[in-house]
Amino acid sequence: MHPENLRKIERRVVEAAEVALAERHYASAIDVLVGMGWLAPSHVAAWRQGRVNCLEQAVQANLHRVSVAMKLFRNWAERRGLRPSETAYVSRTRDRRSLRFSKSGDPDIERHYRTHWVSPELSERKRQRRAEKQGQPPELVVG
Repeated sequence: MHPENLRKIERRVVEAAEVALAERHYASAIDVLVGMGWLAPSHVAAWRQGRVNCLEQAVQANLHRVSVAMKLFRNWAERRGLRPSETAYVSRTRDRRSLRFSKSGDPDIERHYRTHWVSPELSERKRQRRAEKQGQPPELVVG
């Protein structure tokens, strides 16, 4: 990848992650992808409802660029001293199955996508509550 393109991606990753961190005291891969404009919120909703096999299918960028962005995101989080917190993602379907992020299903890639980077300013109690809330299956809406 051309160094100029890499710098542009890094700037967009950092901007999206900083916004999420300021709003919620954590940042996730989804926050970054949505913030960069590579993933529409409506596609995230469809994925959460089990209508999209894996999140990467809905991303409007090639997998190489997504991979680069996710690596830059992790590097940014580590430099900022954020704490990794693996979060369960379950579908809004009756079976509450685990949601898949990557086309490959590789466990390391899945773990990276599931990891939220949490501000060390968040108290331990709030971190635990946030992790519990994130891990709970969302309510099903009967329409």
